[in-house]
Amino acid sequence: MRHLALLILPLAVSACGQTASKPSTPPAHAELIANEAELLKLTLTPKAQQRLGIKTTTVGGGSAAQTRQVTGEIVVPPTSAGGVPVNSLTNLQQVGSQQAVADGEVARTEAQARLARIALTRAEALVREEAGSVRARDEAAAAHAAAQAALGAARQQRRLLGPAVATLGTQSTLWVRASVFASDVGAVLRGSEAMIHPLGGNGEGRSARPVQAPPSADSVAGTVDLYYAVNNGDRALRVGQRVAVELPLAGRTQGLSVPSSAIVRDIYGGEWVYRKTGADAFVRQRVEVASESGGQALLARGLKAGALVVTVGTAELFGTEFGAAH
Repeated sequence: MRHLALLILPLAVSACGQTASKPSTPPAHAELIANEAELLKLTLTPKAQQRLGIKTTTVGGGSAAQTRQVTGEIVVPPTSAGGVPVNSLTNLQQVGSQQAVADGEVARTEAQARLARIALTRAEALVREEAGSVRARDEAAAAHAAAQAALGAARQQRRLLGPAVATLGTQSTLWVRASVFASDVGAVLRGSEAMIHPLGGNGEGRSARPVQAPPSADSVAGTVDLYYAVNNGDRALRVGQRVAVELPLAGRTQGLSVPSSAIVRDIYGGEWVYRKTGADAFVRQRVEVASESGGQALLARGLKAGALVVTVGTAELFGTEFGAAH
């Protein structure tokens, strides 16, 4: 028994030694890839700065009107004040069929109104010649009034169906339906114009004036629809097209302002400026743009007042830093 215990003891010691010597794998490993505080510092000779046309300005305070960007959809305005806009989800085949029926009803009531007017004129002439009864004239007048009322109702029903389906793509003025969260509607300046921007940044933004439309909302998404009229004389916008709508809000935002030409954006959407740190030294510094208007960019963060930033030649500096030709 004693010999058996002496045999087991070295085996146990050997097993413990193997467990202790096995290296453990950490659950996570962090490796430093880049640090924005260690960006390249560009040093340009005065002659190089002159050749690139480098110009700088001092960062100062500024303010900008508050805005809120929401999604919008291009729709066709109604032909009357009480009509409903035609959007991309409308069944155009059904609308076209209803318009054809409404056009026929308008033609029928117009014919009845003409006949009623002729009958009234004849009855009035007979009364003047003392060859007809006053009762017949009054009945003709009532029939004419009824025909006019039917004609007015038929025309109004046709206007509610909007413009003809065949002309939907040729409208010189279109509407934009902007979906705004119910909690933000109160802050929107309803009497001010909005800016419409195509998605993807293709094309310049265009202004749109507010218009009155039948109330509509989405209870599931919690949004309320606001409508704006936009000029489409160049036929650049299409019915159903999604756009970005920049809505004006009450109040102004205070911050530091730089010319928009000072902002350079990388392929990931990052926003930068080139700050002049010495007589001939420039360093790229990240900023965050809160809004842009009138060629000025209001910064949310990234710079301090009094800093010198490059306003002309930012693209050339960007190309110099990364070795791209300009």
